[in-house]
Amino acid sequence: MCRWSTNSKHLWVPIVLFSLFLWMTQLQCQQMNDYDQIDSPAVLPLVTQLVYSQISNLTSIISQEISRESTFCVKDPDADWNQAFNFSTDLDFLASCIKKTRGDIAKRLCTAAEVKFFLDSLLGKSVSANYLKPNKNCNLTSWVSGCEPGWACSDLSSQKVDLKNSKEIPARTSNCQPCCEGFFCPHGITCMIPCPLGSYCPLAKLNKTTGVCEPYLYQLPPMQPNHTCGGANVWADVSSSSDIFCSAGSYCPTTIKRISCSSGHYCRMGSTFEKRCFKLSSCNSNTATQNMRAYGIMLIAALSTLLLIIYNCSDQVLTTRERRVAKSREAAARSARKTANARQRWQFAKDATKKGAMGLQAQLSRTFKKDAANLEKFKILKQANSEADVELLSHPRPTTSSMVASSSVATNKKGKEPSGLMQMIHEIENDPDIDDIENDPDTEIETSGKSVTANVSKGKQPHTHSQIFKYAYSQLEKERAQQKENKKLTFSGVIKMATNTERRKRPLIEISFKDLTLTLKAQNKHILRYVTGKIKPGRITAVMGPSGAGKTTFLSALAGKALGCSVTGSILINGRNESIHSFKKITGFVPQDDVVHGNLTVEENLWFSAQCRLSVDLSKPEKVLVVERVIEFLGLQSVRNSLVGTVEKRGISGGQRKRVNVGLEMVMEPSLLILDEPTSGLDSASSQLLLRALRREALEGVNICMVVHQPSYALYKMFDDLILLGKGGLTVYHGSAKKVEEYFLGLGIKIPERINPPDYFIDILEGLTTPGGSSGLSYKDLPVRWMLHNGYPIPLDMRQNAVQYDMSHSVNSANEIDPHGSSHADKTFAGELWQDMRNNVELRGEKIRHNFFKSKDLSDRKTPGVFKQYKYFLIRVGKQRLREARMQAIDYLILLLAGACLGSLTKGSEQTFGAAGYTYTVIAVSLLCKIAALRSFSLEKLHYWRESDSGMSSLAYFLSKDTLDHFNTVIKPVVYLSMFYFFTNPRSTFADNYIVLLCLVYCVTGIAYALSIFFEPGAAQLWSVLLPVVLTLVATQRKDSKILKDIANLCYSKWALQALVVANAERYQGVWLITRCGSLLKSGYNLHDWSLCISILILMGVIGRAIAFFCMVTFRKK
Repeated sequence: MCRWSTNSKHLWVPIVLFSLFLWMTQLQCQQMNDYDQIDSPAVLPLVTQLVYSQISNLTSIISQEISRESTFCVKDPDADWNQAFNFSTDLDFLASCIKKTRGDIAKRLCTAAEVKFFLDSLLGKSVSANYLKPNKNCNLTSWVSGCEPGWACSDLSSQKVDLKNSKEIPARTSNCQPCCEGFFCPHGITCMIPCPLGSYCPLAKLNKTTGVCEPYLYQLPPMQPNHTCGGANVWADVSSSSDIFCSAGSYCPTTIKRISCSSGHYCRMGSTFEKRCFKLSSCNSNTATQNMRAYGIMLIAALSTLLLIIYNCSDQVLTTRERRVAKSREAAARSARKTANARQRWQFAKDATKKGAMGLQAQLSRTFKKDAANLEKFKILKQANSEADVELLSHPRPTTSSMVASSSVATNKKGKEPSGLMQMIHEIENDPDIDDIENDPDTEIETSGKSVTANVSKGKQPHTHSQIFKYAYSQLEKERAQQKENKKLTFSGVIKMATNTERRKRPLIEISFKDLTLTLKAQNKHILRYVTGKIKPGRITAVMGPSGAGKTTFLSALAGKALGCSVTGSILINGRNESIHSFKKITGFVPQDDVVHGNLTVEENLWFSAQCRLSVDLSKPEKVLVVERVIEFLGLQSVRNSLVGTVEKRGISGGQRKRVNVGLEMVMEPSLLILDEPTSGLDSASSQLLLRALRREALEGVNICMVVHQPSYALYKMFDDLILLGKGGLTVYHGSAKKVEEYFLGLGIKIPERINPPDYFIDILEGLTTPGGSSGLSYKDLPVRWMLHNGYPIPLDMRQNAVQYDMSHSVNSANEIDPHGSSHADKTFAGELWQDMRNNVELRGEKIRHNFFKSKDLSDRKTPGVFKQYKYFLIRVGKQRLREARMQAIDYLILLLAGACLGSLTKGSEQTFGAAGYTYTVIAVSLLCKIAALRSFSLEKLHYWRESDSGMSSLAYFLSKDTLDHFNTVIKPVVYLSMFYFFTNPRSTFADNYIVLLCLVYCVTGIAYALSIFFEPGAAQLWSVLLPVVLTLVATQRKDSKILKDIANLCYSKWALQALVVANAERYQGVWLITRCGSLLKSGYNLHDWSLCISILILMGVIGRAIAFFCMVTFRKK
C-alpha cells in the first residue's frame, strides 16, 4: 500500500508525505506492510516527529488533569510539563524506540487513563511506588510478562489506541518486550511512559551476583528463564526512585545520555545542563554545588564596613556637632560675661558722673544764692568762677563742645541749671559707643532705665547656635544683674518689677483640700484621715512625718495618682472642683526614684523634656534659655555633656543625678511642682543647692510641695509651710514653718537646745521620744489637739475622748472601725479569697479607666503634637541606639555564628526541599530577634510611665522605637543569610529567602514588643525562648484533626516555614515534579500560597504591635 521504488528519486518526497498522512489519520503504523521503511534515514525523523506530536498531545491532556487535581503543587501546568516532557531538542531516544519496536510504539505508549492511574496511585499514598493496584491487564487472573517492572506489551487488534482516552485502559497483553531506553514501565501496567527531563533511563543490566537489574534494583520474575532485564521501572519521588534521577555531579541533556560536569561548572541532581560557577567560587569537575563561601565572607565584610561607617560616622558626627555646639556656647558665655562686665563698668562710670554732676550742681546752687545786691559788683568775678566751674566738669569725664555749651547756658540762665546737667547725663547715656557695648548684635536691649528685660528682635530672629547661645547667656547675665538690683529695691521698685508686663507669667495654681481621707479597698485600712489644708503658689510646702504616715500617698492624692483607694473629702483647684489632670501640662511630678535616661547626657535629657513639654508658641531661643537657666540653677554646668549613666555603666554622681531628675520637671516651667523625697541620698551641700533652685522657682509663683525626711536645720529654714503627718495619716500640724515651734510650745512641748526641730518632731511622732515640758501628751494625742486647735470636726471614734483629753485608745479604735460595716475576721477563707480576687479585678479596671480617662485641658498651654513629638523621640532613640552599638554588634555576631553553625551542620534534604534546615532557621532567627527586641521596651518602662504621665504622646514614643528597630529588621536577615545561604546553597534565590526572613523578623519583633510590655523582664525572656520552639513543633506536626490544623494556622512559624519551603520547591522542575507534589502534599503546603504566607507574617507583626501598644497604654503602672 505504501510501497515505493528506490529508483524513482523524484517520487520519494510525495510518497513519504502521503505515508505520514495516512499514519497521522489512522495512527496505526502496523498497517504498513513493509517495516523496512522505518530504517530509512529519510523516513525515521518524520515518523519520530509524528510520534512526538502524539506524546505532546498526551502530556498536555495529562497536565490539564493534574492541574485540576494537584493545583497545590503545580503553579503553571504548561510551564511545568514543558520543562518535564519537552523533548524537541533531542529525539534520539524516541527514534531508537521506534526502530526497536518496528513502528509498534503507538500501541505501547500509555494512554491518558493509564498515566492518570499511575499518578493517582503515587499521590494516593499507596503501599509502595513499585506496586500499583490491580487493573484490567494486570490482576490475579491475568499476569503477563509486560506486567513485570521494565517491560511493556502491545495490542495486536486492528483497533487503534486512543492516547487521549482518559476513561478506559486498553487491553494490551501481547508481544511483550523490554521497555525502551528513555521510557519507564511501572510494575503492574503494560505500557510505556516517557521518562521526564532530568532523568537517566538506560536499559538495565543483570548483576549475576545479586540477581538485581541495575541500576533500578528490581529482580527478575521466578520460573521465567527467558525474561531479561528491561528498562526503567518507576518514576516517583526521589526517595523511592532515585535510580532514574540524573546523579549529582552529572547532567543529562536527554533521558538516555549522561555527561559528567566539567571543571568550572556544577550540576545538581536532576540537571539537564551544566551551570557555570560564579566568579570567586570554586567548582571542581563532577561537583554538585558551587562553593560560594567567599561571597558570604565578602557580604559580611561589606556589611561590617557599612555598619562601622554608619556607627562610627554617626558617632563622629554627633561628637563633632556637640564639640561645635560647646564651642559656640563657651564663646557666647564669654561674650555675655564680657558684655556684662562692660555694662557694669559703664554703670559705675555713669553713677560716678551723676554723683559728680549732682555735687557740682549743688555747689553752683549755693554760689548763685549769694546776695543779689552785689551781683554787678562781682560780675567779673562771677564770670571767672563760671569758667573755673566749667573746667571742673572735665574731671569726672572729658567734656564735649556740646557739654560746655550746655554749661554756659546753665550759668547764664539761673532757672535751668538742673535741666542742663541732666541733659549732659542723657547725652552720655545716648553715646553710640556705649550702645555698641551694651547691645548684642542679635538682640535688642533697652537701657534707658525704664526696662531691664531683653527681648528677641522680631525682625531678626536668632537661628544659628551662636546667635541663640548669645541671646540665652546675655539674658542670664541680665538676670544675675537684676537679682543683685532686687536686693537694693525700694518699695516702688518692687511694685515696678511685679507689674512688669514684658515678663512671661506662669498661671497660678492653689490646691485646697478638706477632710481628705484615703482608704485601701483591699484591706479596708485608712492611709490618710481628715487632712484639711491648703498649699499656695509661690511657697515651698514640706510634708514630713514618720514612716507609714501616708506622705507619698498624700502627694499621690494631690497629683491624681492614688489608685486602689476610696477617696472621700474634697480637693479644689483654685477654689473650683476641677480635676488635677486638667492641669497636667503645667504640673510637674518628681518621683522618688531617679528615672533618667542613663544613655543620654544631662543636657540631652533636659532638652528633650523641654522640647516635648514647653509651649509650641515658645521660640527655640527661649527654650534654650529655659534649659540653660535650669542647668545653671542646679549647678550642672560641669557635667552637662556627661552621660547620666546606669547601674552597669558609671556616669555622673548620685547627687547630680537627683538634680537632673528634678530638672526634667523644672524645664517645662510648671505652675505646680510636686516632689517625692528629692533630697534623699543627698549631702547637705547638694540639698541646699537643690532647695535654692526650687526657691527661685517659687519666686516665679510656682506652687511647690515636697516630701522630706529629717532635713538639716539650714534646709528647714528654707521652707515656707510645713505639713506634719502622724501615724494613721492624721494631721499634726499644717501652717507656716516659722510658727511650728510656737504651736508646739503652746501645747507644752519645748524643743531642747542643740536639737534639730525636724528631727525632734519626727522622733515624737514615731514614738521614740516622749514630749518634754508639762504637756503630758503622747504622740497619739497630737492629731486631736490639732483638730481642736483649728475647730475641725473630730471623727466619731475619737470624739468621746476629745473633751477629757484621754485619747490613748482613740487612734487605735479609729483604725479598728470599718466604715462599711464589715470585717475580714468574720469571713471564711473562701470569702476572703473571693474578696481579694474581686478587689484585684476592680483595681485593674480602675487602672484601665484611669489610663483612658481624658479630662478637659485647662492649662492654657499648647504642647507639640504627635508628629513633632515623634520627631523628637526619633532623634533621642537614634542617639541611644548609636551609644548601644556594642550591644548591636553582639546581636549581629550571634546571628552570624548561628547562621554558620546551622548552615554547616544542616544537610539540605532534596526530598523535603531543605525543610529541616529551614525549621532550625525559623527557631533560631525567631529566638534571637525576639530576645534582642525585648530591650526596646522592657528596659524603659519606668521612663515611659513617667513621660506618659506628664502628657507626652504614647503613640509618638511607640512609633519612634518601632521605626528605629526597622534598621535591625532589615540588617539581621542579611547577617544570618550571609552564612546560612552560602553554606547550604539552596535552589531558591537569596532574595526569596531574604524577603521571608525580613517578614519573619518583623513578625517576631511585634510579638516581642507585646511580651516585653505585658510581662516582667524575666518572664518575657522565658516566653521568648519557649514560643519559637513550641510553635514550630506544633506547626510541623501531622494535622490529623481540624483542631490541630486550626492551631497550626495561628502559628507564625508555620507560615514562615511554608514560605521558605515553597520558594525552594518551586525551583525543582522536570524529574522533580512528583517529588515536589508528594512532599507538599505530605506537609500540607501549597505552591500558590507564598504571597499569602508573606502577607500573614506582616499581618501578625502588625497585630503584635497593635496589642503591644494597647497593653502599653492600658496596663500602665501608676
